[in-house]
Amino acid sequence: QVQLVESGGGLVQPGGSLSLTCAASGSIFSISSMGWYRQAPGKQRELVAEIIISGGSTNYADSVKGRFTISRDNAKSTVYLQMNSLKPEDTAVYYCKAIVRVGYPYWGQGTQVTVSS
Repeated sequence: QVQLVESGGGLVQPGGSLSLTCAASGSIFSISSMGWYRQAPGKQRELVAEIIISGGSTNYADSVKGRFTISRDNAKSTVYLQMNSLKPEDTAVYYCKAIVRVGYPYWGQGTQVTVSS
């Protein structure tokens, strides 16, 4: 089993920055990729960014490209999401996701990000 814990969410003004952290534990050797998703009220959950654990290839949603950066520290089994130039439309619950080589993916509990004056 893989356990995921997100942290770093909070309230920030438009144009500000936040950094999210997702720490993985358990069967971390089975994780092949990790990603960040978000879900705003009344909307579907959407991909924000993902990263391949081995190699570090990344993929971003068009809406965050150039503003957000996903990274990983394999020694710590941790991924990060640096969010800059935040906009009100970035307001959502952000979830960490881990893809494993065999079995279904795992999700964290989510962390709230609110961008407002």
